[in-house]
Amino acid sequence: MSHKAGFVSIIGKPNAGKSTLMNALVGEKMSIITPKAQTTRHRIIGIVNDEDHQIVFSDTPGVIKPNYSLQESMMNFVQGSLIDADIILFVTDIHEKYDENDVLEKLRKTNSPVAVLINKIDKSSEEEVKAKIEFWQEKLNPDSIFAISAKLSHNVEAVMQYIKDKLPIHEAYYEKDELTDKSMRFFVSEMIREKVFKLYDKEIPYSTEVIVTSYKEEANITRIAAEIIVERDSQKNIIIGKAGAMIKKVGTYARQDIEEFINGKVFLELFVKVIPDWRSKKNYLKRFGYDD
Repeated sequence: MSHKAGFVSIIGKPNAGKSTLMNALVGEKMSIITPKAQTTRHRIIGIVNDEDHQIVFSDTPGVIKPNYSLQESMMNFVQGSLIDADIILFVTDIHEKYDENDVLEKLRKTNSPVAVLINKIDKSSEEEVKAKIEFWQEKLNPDSIFAISAKLSHNVEAVMQYIKDKLPIHEAYYEKDELTDKSMRFFVSEMIREKVFKLYDKEIPYSTEVIVTSYKEEANITRIAAEIIVERDSQKNIIIGKAGAMIKKVGTYARQDIEEFINGKVFLELFVKVIPDWRSKKNYLKRFGYDD
């Protein structure tokens, strides 16, 4: 059998469970998962290799109508991943109302095979699943439809087999031992950002960016310094918390995750910095990796 390799784009609305699916397919925690929408801001690549296949998955931000520059950049990542894709996995929540015709239009026009993945079926009845399958068959007439629960890994194996069957014959794009195109710094910043999403509410998570300013591997410990960027002084005070209690919490939880990820001891220092209105400023977005 010839070697097969290709790009698989995972798209859908915020909260459809794309990141949970990505992690289930890759078998590693690549994408941060929180109950809040719009957690994924970048296009995150996860690479799966076996003897005969290399699958390059990309998890993209949830599809939304952009309101400011950061969201425009996020939607550019979605657009880019659709253009590259050999296979498109369109993830939709079983209870989701779908009116975003823009996305469906793009899916109808693509030449790549599209599989609709109806997610979170553990929260629904058999009738609902049947009705949803019929709905998508009619609305999109995709190449294939799967009813799945990414969280419980239900039917994920079947999706994996579908991908392997559909992959084009091609040499590997990446080295066999590569897991992702992102650096260790990127994953560290994502782990810290995940904690911000989990520990704070209202607009705080959406106004926050995390930048790793220093990453030094020493013999017995990795020393990391990171800045949590917010837009206003009031947000800075909330992030820090009374007598520094909240930021200490963020640091402790993030450090535990990073230690598990790199399999070693970590010393993590966090600082909070205010950059007014950074989400709408092109120069900062570029600096933070949200390039068009």
